[in-house]
Amino acid sequence: MLENEMLREECRNLMGNRLCDCKTSHLSCITAKEWLKSQIGVWQFQYEKRDIRKKDIHPAVFPLALANKCIKLFTHQGEIVLDPFVGSGTTLLAAKDLGRNSVGFDINEDYVNLSNERIESDPDDSVCKQFAICDDAININNYFSEDSIKLIMTSPPYANLLNRKRKNKSRRGDKRKNEQFDKVEQYSQNPRDLGTMDMKTYSDELAKIYENLLPLLKTKGHCIVNVPDFWMDNKRYPLHISVVNALESVGYELRNTIIWDRTNIVNGVGIFGWPSNYITMGTTFEYLLDFWKPPEP
Repeated sequence: MLENEMLREECRNLMGNRLCDCKTSHLSCITAKEWLKSQIGVWQFQYEKRDIRKKDIHPAVFPLALANKCIKLFTHQGEIVLDPFVGSGTTLLAAKDLGRNSVGFDINEDYVNLSNERIESDPDDSVCKQFAICDDAININNYFSEDSIKLIMTSPPYANLLNRKRKNKSRRGDKRKNEQFDKVEQYSQNPRDLGTMDMKTYSDELAKIYENLLPLLKTKGHCIVNVPDFWMDNKRYPLHISVVNALESVGYELRNTIIWDRTNIVNGVGIFGWPSNYITMGTTFEYLLDFWKPPEP
């Protein structure tokens, strides 16, 4: 209890003030040229050495370059970025690179430790802070004041997609029976883990979490959710639609849908469904859903 109270105090003490000289009307520090490139709604990224790619460390990660682009697009230096499902800590590390304050939450203590280790292994002398906290995302509103967060960015668990034995049907030939084959790669079996829930329960719980987060977000502050759709038992589950419905039901407004084109980093894609069942594979693209907190009418 004492440790949690200290962490709450540390979160409340994050100033979140701009450390740049940008005009107050500007959304972020990016240039007109960077803005123009970001208007193209299909994005590609490359991984770098600091990225985590091994599934036994974390089963679902996004590259630092993705977090970097979103943070640069929607925040100024010094502002606060929140990741409610921090996982391997990529958002925190990108925020550190860019001079933003950032806090991440996860119910899995191993991931919290991993996130903090990644931050601590790359010391700097910035006045901004980045750290992860082990707590349920439903409790995040106890850590921050209203209107203090500029950007919420995360890749939440994908409902119960990973909570089953992996068959690698999207991989080609001998690549199917790799080290992941027939293993369950779920984050945890904690009943509060969104990754153990069926789609209906998942949507309801996600709405509750984001309803608590909305007062913390600045007006016109953005909220990015990275999710794929997925196939299970020969049925498509449109996870991105569930996320849109959940967040809009509690007051967020969808502003943009961006496609993360992953074809440049996916190797050995197999023929899935041929010749009678056409299926677009979620491994080749994901959604970046961009919401904001709308201004009062």
